[in-house]
Amino acid sequence: MNFIQQAFKVKHDFWRYLVGSVIVFIAAIIGQIPYMVAAEFKAMSDGKSILSMNEQELMSVLEPNLNLFLMLLSFAFGLAALFLVVKFLHKQSIKSVTTARSKIDWKRVWFAFIFWGIISSGMVLLDYYLAPEGYVWNFELERFLILAVIAILLIPIQTSTEEYIFRGYLMQGFAAGTLNKKFLVGIFYSMLFVSIYLFFKSFFETDILAKIPISGFVTFIIFILSVLILLLIDFILTKLNFFNSEFYNNIFQKGKNKVVPLLLTSVIFGGMHVFNPEVSKLGYLVMVYYIGTGLFLGIITLMDEGMELALGFHAANNLFGALLVTADWSVLQTHSIFKDTSDPGVGFTDIVLPVFIIFPIIIFIFAKVYKWKNWKERLFGKIVEPPQENYKVLD
Repeated sequence: MNFIQQAFKVKHDFWRYLVGSVIVFIAAIIGQIPYMVAAEFKAMSDGKSILSMNEQELMSVLEPNLNLFLMLLSFAFGLAALFLVVKFLHKQSIKSVTTARSKIDWKRVWFAFIFWGIISSGMVLLDYYLAPEGYVWNFELERFLILAVIAILLIPIQTSTEEYIFRGYLMQGFAAGTLNKKFLVGIFYSMLFVSIYLFFKSFFETDILAKIPISGFVTFIIFILSVLILLLIDFILTKLNFFNSEFYNNIFQKGKNKVVPLLLTSVIFGGMHVFNPEVSKLGYLVMVYYIGTGLFLGIITLMDEGMELALGFHAANNLFGALLVTADWSVLQTHSIFKDTSDPGVGFTDIVLPVFIIFPIIIFIFAKVYKWKNWKERLFGKIVEPPQENYKVLD
């Protein structure tokens, strides 16, 4: 039984994944309360309020080490909630949402962690050697040691939370969902709603209506308009019997494919980063990097029949990045060794090099090390629920 089929061994009704996702989201929000309270108190002492700040200003309110600690704390809440959801709502073991192997392969986690830690650190040091004018020495021993403790303890929790949500929980959940006709309808309407909402939002940001601020009231109006149009479209499609048509049935049958959960988790993973300060600074083109990273992590998860490599890679990427280099416009403001003072951009080294050159090379290396085969089946194979006699759903 392959990795994504693990969902069929447990309670996998799609409503459980919706409820579980909401529970994890609420837990993460609760985990953000200490950060928001501390930031608001600090802002008030300076005669300001975090409600009037953008993302970059908010990241600079607190002392960087405290800021990092409180920001990462919410991921601990989210991960704990996810583990409880997996155990009690789905009656599933953490092992089966991690890997299809008989036990979690920690050697794989450490291999990916050390491999990418060395490579990513080497690239930063090489860039510093070739273009030292783009960096300043930011090292302060006492603050760095505090940073190291916080980062080593909490960044793996942050990255593991993201991996367990996207490459584990939702990857399996979406795979199970593809066998349900209502799932495809939900995905279709979700994409349609986002498109309608963004259209109205961009309309209010045009020169004609630029003087109207995008306040909470206007946002609410845009939301209501989007819902009404979506309901109108649903009424028309229902009257046309679209969801029982041969065309829709063909799409549904073709949607029972592993590439669907791979693409969905990658796009949602990238979309979750849209509120990062980097996006505000660099523009939406940087989303190619985030979605491309999600696609890379999803590919190595499906090919390796487990998320151990993704866990190790993601932890190394964020941990070594936080310790080595920071920038005023990045989401992680840290007392790192270097500070990047160069003008940010989305050129060759920022998008093309990692997504289209480095990631494919890493996939090739992992494939050789772990002898991956059956690429077409593992990435584009049809999703089939195993026969009932092959497993027993736990009560």
